[in-house]
Amino acid sequence: MAQLPLHGLRVAILVDNGFEQVEMVKPRDALHEAGARTSLVSPQKTEVQGANHDEQGDTFPVDVTIADANPAEFDALLIPGGVRSPDRLRTINKAVLFVEAFNTARKPMAVICHGPWMLVETGLVRGHRVTSWPSLRTDVINAGGDWVDQPVVKDDLLVTSRKPDDIPQFNKAMIELFLEKAHPVAAPAAKR
Repeated sequence: MAQLPLHGLRVAILVDNGFEQVEMVKPRDALHEAGARTSLVSPQKTEVQGANHDEQGDTFPVDVTIADANPAEFDALLIPGGVRSPDRLRTINKAVLFVEAFNTARKPMAVICHGPWMLVETGLVRGHRVTSWPSLRTDVINAGGDWVDQPVVKDDLLVTSRKPDDIPQFNKAMIELFLEKAHPVAAPAAKR
């Protein structure tokens, strides 16, 4: 059996009710196929509600609440979009601190659609080139970021993307970033 490139990598997926379901499910599936382990982190206690644009989506079990989440237990972060989830998360201090902790620890982040609102809220767009859903353009620029209209943008520890149509390119760039920055050269266990 071939070695999975992200074998053992622990990825937090930060969501609240109203996240764009496809922007969580497809990247999560890609991470699982690459060998990563994921955990849904949310302010919700037991389950979180997805959305399919303006329609209610499926519910998903929450693995760890934001109140109990420890960024040190994860190697990378995925923030899906949808308008409601990131807009709510950026008002929750624990969620903002959770994202800031990934930056402080120099851990990679993959963020799509309206998810960059969390990067704006934490000040992480300043000095970085990012993309997002077009309506965030002014927010990103006002926060000191360089907003561009491209399917995927990689800048240091960030991969950002615009919308569901960009998910195939986003997934590829996310896995490459996580492989490069979060899972350095398959660090083998030391033999004793």
